[in-house]
Order: sequence, then structure tokens, then C-alpha cells
Amino acid sequence: MTGRKLIASGFLVVALMLSGLASTRPAYAQSPPAADVEPSNDAERALVARHPNEWAQLNPEQRERVLENYRRWQQMTPEDRERVRQNFQTFRNLPPDERKRVLEGLRKWRQLPQARREELQQDYARYRGLPPDQRDRVMKRYQQFEQLPPAQRDKMLANWHRWQQMTPEQRREARRRLGLWRQRQHPYPGPGPSP
Repeated sequence: MTGRKLIASGFLVVALMLSGLASTRPAYAQSPPAADVEPSNDAERALVARHPNEWAQLNPEQRERVLENYRRWQQMTPEDRERVRQNFQTFRNLPPDERKRVLEGLRKWRQLPQARREELQQDYARYRGLPPDQRDRVMKRYQQFEQLPPAQRDKMLANWHRWQQMTPEQRREARRRLGLWRQRQHPYPGPGPSP
């Protein structure tokens, strides 16, 4: 799979999650469904009546999820519903291995704590708000990161986590030291970072 297709698959997962298809509660936070989950209004009963065989094969947890998703669908604007339809059609057109990858991503998403999902949604919204040239640079850097050997990616992630734990003063000092290191590595004018 190409890097662009991988990223498109990732964005598709995000789009599905943001569109309301994904459960809004992590798996560990879901309360056990009632033993007898039944539709609560005429629209839900009509949905079940149109698919009696499928409904009969669902366990109570699956029935509850179907009803929750149906209620979400009913609350969506026509524009949101169309966006979800398009996302679903895009998903259906993916090769089987990519669909499997998307579903695995969705499974992982559902297992994240709600706070982490909200943080990722905010990050994605920030990304979408960037000017196109900045989004392209971010995408290019991500693709470069993905091409690194696993050991080097792990090292970069460990450094990033250390950076996140630093105080502003510690970050300033690290930048200062890094700038001095870069001067020693690039003593001549020309390509390369400037201090």
C-alpha cells in the first residue's frame, strides 16, 4: 500500500469516527446491555421489522449498538448523512487488505479512552485547519517518519515523549544545546539548519 493510500485509509477511519459511526464510549466503559434490548419507538420498530432475520441473529450487545447507531443516524443532518454514505462507499471500494487495516484502526480507536479520542479529534481538526502548504509539509514529514526503520522510529518516539515531559525551561536549554551541536556539525554556511 502506498503512503498516500495508507494515510487516506487513516483519514477514512477518522472520518467514520467523527461522523458518528464509531461508538462514542470505549469498550471498557460500555455498560452491559439489558438482557432484552428492544426498539423504543416506531422508527426503530420499523427498522427491526425490515430486517427480522438479521435482528434475530444479534446478541443483546449488538442490538444495543445497532439502536444507538440508528439513533445517531436519525439525529444527523442530511449533509452529514451524505458524507457518511460517501465515506462508506469509499470504504467499500478499498481492496480487502486495506478494508481490514481500516477496521483494525477503528477497533483500536474504540479501545482508546474518551479523553484520548477527544484529544486526537482536536489534533485532526487543527490539522484540517492548516493552510494546504502546511498540511502538505506535515504529510511529507509523516511519510518520511513511516519510511524510517522501526528502531529509528522508536527512538524518535521516545525522544518526543521525553520532550513532552520537559518544562519550558528544559526545552529552551535543549534547543540551545541542539543549536550549539548543529553549529559544530555545520560550521560552514550553506545547507543545513542555522542556530
